[in-house]
Amino acid sequence: MAATMKGKLKIRDIRTMVLNGPRTYTLVRVDTDQGVSGWAEAYGIPGEGVKEQIHALKELLKGKDPLEIDAILTGLGRHTDGSAHSFYRACSGIDMALLDLAGKALNVPVSTLLGGRYRDKVRVYDHEAPRNMLDKNSCRDWAQKVKAAKSGFTCHKFSPPHTDAKKDPGRDLANRQLSRQELRNARQGFENCREAVGWDHDIMVHNHWEFDVRTSMELANAVENMQPVWLEDPLPVAYSEGWKNLCASSKVPICTGENWMRRAEAAPFVINHGCDILHPDLRNCGGFTESRKLADLADLFGFPVANHNTGCIVNTMATIQWASAIRDYIACETVCGKGDWMDDVILRDGPIFKGGFIEVPNKPGLGIELNPDVVKAHLAKGETWWG
Repeated sequence: MAATMKGKLKIRDIRTMVLNGPRTYTLVRVDTDQGVSGWAEAYGIPGEGVKEQIHALKELLKGKDPLEIDAILTGLGRHTDGSAHSFYRACSGIDMALLDLAGKALNVPVSTLLGGRYRDKVRVYDHEAPRNMLDKNSCRDWAQKVKAAKSGFTCHKFSPPHTDAKKDPGRDLANRQLSRQELRNARQGFENCREAVGWDHDIMVHNHWEFDVRTSMELANAVENMQPVWLEDPLPVAYSEGWKNLCASSKVPICTGENWMRRAEAAPFVINHGCDILHPDLRNCGGFTESRKLADLADLFGFPVANHNTGCIVNTMATIQWASAIRDYIACETVCGKGDWMDDVILRDGPIFKGGFIEVPNKPGLGIELNPDVVKAHLAKGETWWG
């Protein structure tokens, strides 16, 4: 298909547009000389410098064939100015916009360009949590709420409770440990949640690279009987032998990867079994192209993948296209699905979330179009609608 279009399109311009909501959401658009455009979402908050990096790359990309996607992404990797994270986040957004453009030019969904689908709908998970995990009534209220929600999520990720450092002498805000009381609370809190919601909903234990190795082992042991889908990001981001030791000791699957840039950062985790589940964010890890290579690496070693995603509905739908083309896949994170304006950033005929899943669009590219009225109403200060 691409051969028939080779040399017929040239990149003419790259534009951005930032939305403001619970976070900021950076949209990026690649225009060609033949009127075909592709767009996607790059990183917003926390992502200072992403928009500026996208514009800094514009002159490097003008005149290039937008279908030479892998070569473009590889070439961009040689031009980092030192601000690597915002740089590669910019590259990731551009890559996804190029795949959307290619899908539109070739009249196929992105999932086809990635090799085809293993599934026509993708499971998604939310962050819905009890107000107080240590209060059984609060947990019952939470269970009733999630079971009645129209989106139908059956998978929920949230963190263990912390104690008040002023009242718990074992808690030190500067160290990487949980106090004895916090470990007891973690066990009791997740037991309360499991008792309230039953076994037809899944739970994930969320952390933010907070703990040392021994504490992570103790936390995994504390929540083991609740059979969480995974324990996420317990240790500092970079690979160490501690990750390997944690995996060897834990009966709970260990998940990490949202801050990886390129598959090279995933490689030591895979080779040394430093996690059980790889969890990249397409906006960090090189968009569709590099993230697909990461998933292929994982597959060689028998590792499943899932996706971190705190973007708006645009990145959620992009990730759904990617996830459909990955054989050993679990679920995609989302902050959408609450029935508010975030779901209406794109045009839709009905609900996007059905029974905790999203159906993969069959239209070309990402298969979605922006809703001008909603986007214009939520543009960040100084931003203009790109038309």
